[in-house]
Order: sequence, then structure tokens, then C-alpha cells
Amino acid sequence: MSSKQPLDIYGKPYNRTLLVAILLIGTFCTVLNQTLLTTAFPALMKAFDITASDVQWLTTGFLLVNGIMIPISAWLINKFSSRSLYLFSMTVFLLGTLACFMAPNFGTLLVGRLIQASGVGLSMPLLQNIMLSIFPPEKRGAAMGMSGVVIGLAPALGPTLSGWIIDHYSWRELFGMILPIAVIVLILAFFLMRSVIPLSNPSIDIFSALLSSVGFGALLYGFSSVGNKGWDSIEVLGYIGIGVVVIGLFVWRQLRLPHPFLELRVFKSPIFTIAAILSGVTNMAMIGAEMVVPLYIQNIHGETAFHSGLMLLPGALVMGVMMPVTGAIFDKYGARRLAIVGMIILTAATAPFAFLTAETPIMYIMVLYAIRMFGISMVMMPVTTSGMNALPMHLISHGTAVNNTFRQVASSIGTATLISVLSNVTTANLPDQSLLDKTPLAYKEQALNATLSGYHAAFMVAIIFGLVGVVVAFFIQDSKKPAEIETKEVNA
Repeated sequence: MSSKQPLDIYGKPYNRTLLVAILLIGTFCTVLNQTLLTTAFPALMKAFDITASDVQWLTTGFLLVNGIMIPISAWLINKFSSRSLYLFSMTVFLLGTLACFMAPNFGTLLVGRLIQASGVGLSMPLLQNIMLSIFPPEKRGAAMGMSGVVIGLAPALGPTLSGWIIDHYSWRELFGMILPIAVIVLILAFFLMRSVIPLSNPSIDIFSALLSSVGFGALLYGFSSVGNKGWDSIEVLGYIGIGVVVIGLFVWRQLRLPHPFLELRVFKSPIFTIAAILSGVTNMAMIGAEMVVPLYIQNIHGETAFHSGLMLLPGALVMGVMMPVTGAIFDKYGARRLAIVGMIILTAATAPFAFLTAETPIMYIMVLYAIRMFGISMVMMPVTTSGMNALPMHLISHGTAVNNTFRQVASSIGTATLISVLSNVTTANLPDQSLLDKTPLAYKEQALNATLSGYHAAFMVAIIFGLVGVVVAFFIQDSKKPAEIETKEVNA
């Protein structure tokens, strides 16, 4: 590729700056929807007269479809032109958003969310694949840093933005504000988007696609249900068990196919494997704390959901500002030193959370949380880019799909673990109900201490995640050239 005049797969020149801008704006809109309804649940429950378990499906269903689409994205990206796929993903997302905006009932709103998720599950890996394709390895760090702003910042802004809109406008405006932006992006993409990813025209293995959808769907649903139903729920264990078995069959089949649906031989690269593991551990530490910190602020300090989200905003902004910076540092020095320092900062800033009290100042929490996000910004995209740089070009789409799927599953496991530890430790330390009748003040104090014990235990687990990440970071090697990975095995 010429550094002055980039060419698409047909040899025609295009404007790389405009293409990247369209990608980033469009993907920001789509990824924002992952958490956009977080603080809108009470308003939606009132509007449609539904229960908390019903409204939760707007997020659970979204994440399930999103998680199912990511493994399929590798096949789609190699089969269809990147221009067609991006236009398709944005069109699907626009239709889903329109359905949500006009929804006359909860069923329509849920269907709209699932349609949205289909577009998001394709646009996010497509963004990463395109960025890795149109930039040479020595510039991919800065490019993926820009992607990290979208993938990391958008979900972090969702709760704060939705809280402000719900306080001032109707819940429909959550979708109404996105509609014109999505339309503009779609129009601009029609004229400026180009096909930049080489195609290999793979055939589809229907059985692999089915195993992937059922396996990852069941596993993600099982872990997402732990918070409400607990680890001893037959339903939770059943779905997790089904997910593990079906994913096992999926892996077995992929390793036997000459042209697998998802190329799992990317794990033959030690650099990619270490990067994927560290990326997953980092996500466990980040997403889990993102769930627990707002709960602490609401339950212990009595703040609203909107204000608890607002208090996490500085951390989100720190990560957004630092992603391109750490990406540029990666291009110059590699990922190893960044990852080690970043994981140490993340773990050190998590440790004080294990000693929070009811009197801990909110500003103290905001600063610590921002430091955590600073550490995460040093790890997330540099490590991901390092892993992708270790793969040959024809495996980039598979590596992206594997890494994103791995990260999504790790996020679900991390959240389920922290929430369940929080609930179980709190319940185990609650005073006997009889104390409430005898000495209500003593009961209140002991109940508060029990709740704090739950948060302390949850953050101790987050510290363990961080320590594991520190150890893994020392095994990172900075790759200078892609590994040669044999992918031409025959079906036995």
C-alpha cells in the first residue's frame, strides 16, 4: 500500500481519513447502545407496565445477539466486501433503532434491540479488521488506539447520557438522537466507503454456524443470569453446561475442517494467545468493577443511577483521551512494557476499593476509578494490536473474531463472579431478622456492615484478576513479523 495514496482491493484510490472518520462515528453510535438503556429501566418499566426481569432482556438479549454475531463476523468479512458489509450493518442498525423509537409495546422494543445488536455485532469487528488492513504494522498501534476510543468510551458514556436524557426528555429520545446520525453516516458511507479487505470467498459450514450460535449464546446467557439466580440455579448451571459442551463440539469440528468456519489455529501463535488471555483478564477487571462501583455509590451513598454513572465519567474520559496516546507509544516501544506498567497501575488502584467505608469521599472514588481506567488504556488496545500483528494477513479477521469473542465471554464471567461474590458474602453476613424487632438501629448498622463486606469481597476478587494480569503481562513478547501458521490441514 502506498503511504501517500491508499488503494482499495480493486486498485482504486480512496481517502483514508474520511473512510476512518465514517467508521469511527458509525461504530461509536452502534457500540453506545450496549449500555444506553442502563439507567432507563425504571422509566421503561413504568411506560410498558413490565417487571424488572422483563426489562432486563433489553440488555441481556442485546448482548446475546451481539456475542453470537461476533464469531460469525470472520466468515462474513472474508465472504463479502467490507463496503457492502458496513452498509449492511449500518442499515440493520438503523432499522432496529427506528423500530425502538416507534415501539408501541415492549415486544416491538425488544425486537428492535435484537435487530440493533445484529448490526453492532458486525460493525465492531469490521472496524478493527479494516483498521488493521489499511494501516501498516508500524502504524497499527495509533490506528487501533482510535478504535479503542470508540469501543471503550462509548459503552462508558451510555449510562450517563441515558440518565441525563431520561431526566429531561422521553425514553424515545434515547433512540431518536441516534437516528439522524445513523442516516448521515449511511449516506456518507455509500459514497466514501471502499472495499479494503481482500476476499477469500469461503464456503459456509451451516453446522459450525449453528454450534457457534447455540454454544456461545447458551454460555453468555448462563453467566448473565448468575446475578439474579445464583450459581446454585439449575437453569444457570444447565445453560453454562450446554454452552461448554456445544462449544467443545464447535472447537473439535473447526480443528477437523480443512477450511473452518472460525480458524482457531490462530492460537498456535504464542504471542496471539498471551495477548488474548491478557485482553480477557483486563476486561474481567474492567467490566466487573464498572458494575460493582455504581452499585456501591447507589446503595451505600444513596446516589441515583444517573449520578453514579456521572461519577464514572471522568474515568471514561481518561481512557478515551489515553487510547490514541498509548497506541502511538505501542508503535514505538511495543506492548510488553505498556502492559506490565498498565496492569500494575490497574491492580494498585483497585486495592483501595477493598477497604471502602460508608464515609469514603466520592471524589476519592472518582480519582481511583480514573487511575484504574488509565491503567486499562495502557493494556487494552496495545495488547490486542500486538496479538494481531503476530498473525499473517489472511488470519486477521479470524483473530479479531476469536479475540472479541474471548473478551466478551471473559466479561460475562468476570461480572457474574463479582456480582455473585457480592451477593453471597452480603447475605452470609446479614444479621438475624429477629434483631430488627428488638434493636432496629443495631440491625441497620450490622446490615450496612454486611453490605460493605460484600463489596470488599467483590473488590478482592477484582484485585486477584489484576494480579493474574500482571503475571501474564510478563510473558508478552513484542513481535516484529507475523507468524507462519499452518492452516491447510485436511479433514480426518
